[in-house]
Amino acid sequence: MAEEHKHEESIMEKIAEKIHGHDASSSSDSDDEKKASSIKTKIYRLFGREKPVHKVFGGGKPADIFLWRNKKVSGGVLGAATLSWILFELLQYNLLTLFGHISILALAVLFLWSSATTFIHKKPPHIPEVHIPEDVVLQLASGLRMEINRGFTLLRNIALGRDLKKFLMVVAGLWVLSKVGSSCNFLTLIYIATVLLFTVPVLYEKYEDKVDDFGEKAMKEIKKQYAVLDEKVLSKVMSKIPRGAFNKKKD
Repeated sequence: MAEEHKHEESIMEKIAEKIHGHDASSSSDSDDEKKASSIKTKIYRLFGREKPVHKVFGGGKPADIFLWRNKKVSGGVLGAATLSWILFELLQYNLLTLFGHISILALAVLFLWSSATTFIHKKPPHIPEVHIPEDVVLQLASGLRMEINRGFTLLRNIALGRDLKKFLMVVAGLWVLSKVGSSCNFLTLIYIATVLLFTVPVLYEKYEDKVDDFGEKAMKEIKKQYAVLDEKVLSKVMSKIPRGAFNKKKD
């Protein structure tokens, strides 16, 4: 009986050791997962981005077009934009004139073709029904609406005087935009924006680790220079502005 009791105790000890070993391994695994997740969260992403580039653009068909997931559609859109810029900017073609000439030519060809098939006893040309998908328009409009609302919120916060750093950045950006606008017309500016939209995101997605690493170094240097500017110039200017006047206006 004593030997059986000892044998049962040894079996229970082995089971307990296995349970503790499993708990230790599971806890070590969870610790490793936590460390890995913490390492992942420490990775710097440009502009504080947390989602993939595809999700930033909405994650639907517009994102597929901008990131060249569908190369035929992306190439077609960029080619149409390039052709439009050449016709309207370089050749000085008028939009209404071009639309009228193309429509007349297309309708004349289709009308003559359809009429000729009745005499030669062949099937008329197959003209597909063209319509714009609703989901594509809604996704594009939703993404554009979010970005416009975010811009309005940013401008409102800047106008309320809550962030001097963003104020200076927005003023610098608007100044650059005004200089670009003075050197080229609106159509050229739209074409440049389209080309950048179809090239910069896909290149960034391809080399995002290198770009983020460079961006992190650049942001550190910008923060360092801004701290020097804030210490030597901005803080002195803000200290000279009487705040009592603003408090009286609020009251």
